This record gives sequence, structure tokens and C-alpha cells, in this order.
Amino acid sequence: MQQKITWFLGCAGLMAGFACSSPKEETVSEVTILDEKIKPLYVTGTLDHDSDDPAIWINPADPAQSLIVGTDKDSLGGLYVFDLKGNIIDSLVRKGIQRPNNVDIAYGLPLGSKTTDFAVTGERLTSKLRFFSLPDMTEINPGGIEVYEGETGPEYKDLMGVALYKSPASGKTYVIAGRKNGPTDGSYLWQYEVIGSEKGIALNLVRKFGNYSGKKEIEAIAVDAELGYIYYSDEGVGVRKYYAEPEMGNEELAFFATEGFTDDHEGISIYKTGPETGYILVSDQAANVFQVFPREGTAGNPHQHPVLKKLALSTVSSDGSEVTNVALGPDFPKGLFVAMSDDKTFQLYSWEDLAKSIEK
Repeated sequence: MQQKITWFLGCAGLMAGFACSSPKEETVSEVTILDEKIKPLYVTGTLDHDSDDPAIWINPADPAQSLIVGTDKDSLGGLYVFDLKGNIIDSLVRKGIQRPNNVDIAYGLPLGSKTTDFAVTGERLTSKLRFFSLPDMTEINPGGIEVYEGETGPEYKDLMGVALYKSPASGKTYVIAGRKNGPTDGSYLWQYEVIGSEKGIALNLVRKFGNYSGKKEIEAIAVDAELGYIYYSDEGVGVRKYYAEPEMGNEELAFFATEGFTDDHEGISIYKTGPETGYILVSDQAANVFQVFPREGTAGNPHQHPVLKKLALSTVSSDGSEVTNVALGPDFPKGLFVAMSDDKTFQLYSWEDLAKSIEK
């Protein structure tokens, strides 16, 4: 049995390299989606409370020994660590984090005479960012670092999304923080430089940016470090795109995925097929599908992102996801896609299984 679904494509000749029509000239394209969902290779062990967002740490010595870090979103929550078969590594689990929402990972932060990889999560109930070195999960600044200082609006300090960006040009590392509520004057997201030393981490606020509809919240944030862009979900409205480099300014470059979503726009992840090509995957949470958009935009317009496909996965009401194109052993030769499912788990997919549906 098959289900027919139609939606608008902004560039009918995208994959063939033809010229693209303007958004007002979009044509309707009919797409067939099989009722049978894409299945994960593995499902993680069950968390105590509420799974929310994953990140992938790639082991430079042996990618097959890479790790997945996931949040358990609760006032008694924490960070869970899994191997690539979804097994919980109990010795690396860190509990006692007060409602962590999102998590992200960066590499090579100088801490005095050494460098370290680390994970960061937002502790919503304390308005603090919590940093943990990888792969040992030792907290770098015990208790965390407060952000959104001076904000007094309702839920203006309630941390939600976090994303990390390491500048290819300067080598500086930044953390971008989102929240439950905020102003609609283009200053919703705050971007901090992450400064490491022998004493630990310090944060320096470098800019406030980002439009917000005021409709729901901004949680999902993703960074395309190679191309220098930040994407985030303005839930129930669309996906917004900005420069990642603070010096490039606060112009909104794109506002897409504004139609065809059932309810909330949630987790965003970016799969790279080349230096400038690939896919942006956005969770259409209520529909239990992931909508796929071209990373490179359309011919002649890198900031036009028409929908390419809708993927039905086995996840339920997925909030967060992450993807890598790095080969992670025999199970994931083209990379790994991991997504939260609303049953206290995360699901691990071989990218090859998603690519088959995208490229049909």
C-alpha cells in the first residue's frame, strides 16, 4: 500500500542543475511515500525520564569507537552516553542536571597546555551551560556558567537549544544559546565565544541576533561550520538561516519550511555529500517524518531551500537529531543518523538507508 503526498518544490530542476523559478512560481510535484517506515539498526537503552536531543562524538583514533551523548530532559535529568550499538555506558552517565534540553559537541578547545573535545548542554532550571570533556565526561566548570544575564522577561532565561561553532577562519569556538521565550526585536539568540584556559572555560558575549515569531519557542539549532551558517527552528512557523561568523552581521539569509509541516518544526541536522552539497533534515514532529532540504540551496540562490523529500522513520514525535557523514565502522559505512524518539530512547540509523529513500 502506498500513500500519495503532494507539496511544493521551489526548483523542479534542482538535481539536474536547471535554472530555478522564484518562490512565487513554485510548481506542485507529487511524491509517493511508502507506508513502510525506515527502520533503525539499533535503539538505545531506556532513559529514566525523557529523551530529547543527541550529539555524536567521533573518536579520532578509531571512529568505530565513537560515542553518542543524549539528554534526559527532567528536573532530575542528565547526560547519557551510548556506544554505537545503543548500549548505555554507565560509567560515563552524568546525572543531577536540572532539565537539560539540547546537547552539542566541539573539538580541540585549548585548555592551557592541552586541547580537549567537549560536550555542552543547557541546564534550563538554572540558566547555566554545563561543559563536559570527552570522552571521559569530566565536568570542566563544575556547576556550569550562567547565561542570559540581566534578562527579566517571562521564561527569557529558560535555556532550550544549544549549538557549537568552531570558526574555520579564526579557530575560535562559539556557543549559540536559545530559550523558551524571548524578544521579537531580532535578539532572541545569544552567541558567546568559548574561551579556554588552565582554569577552565569562560564565556564572552559577542552578539545577540535572530528573529522570532513569538508563536512558540526556539529549541533546535544547527550549525554548518564549513559553509558558515546557523539554522534554527522557529517552532510552528519555519526555519531561519543566519551567518555563523559574528562579524558577518545579523541579516536573515533565509526563512524556509514555512508550509507543509503538521505542527512543530523541531530537530535540525546537516548531512554533507561534498564541500558545499548535502541535505538539511528537519523533524516534522507531529507527522513523524523528517523533511529534507538541499544544503546548497538552488542554482543561483544558495539561500533558497525547497523541500526535496519527506522521510518516514520509526521515531515517534522526534525532538532532536544529529548526523555525520564519517564512516563509523561496518554498521555505518556512510555515516550515522541518530534521532530522539518519544519513548525515552534514541534510534540509530545507517545513513545508507536514508539515502536510498532520498535519492529515489
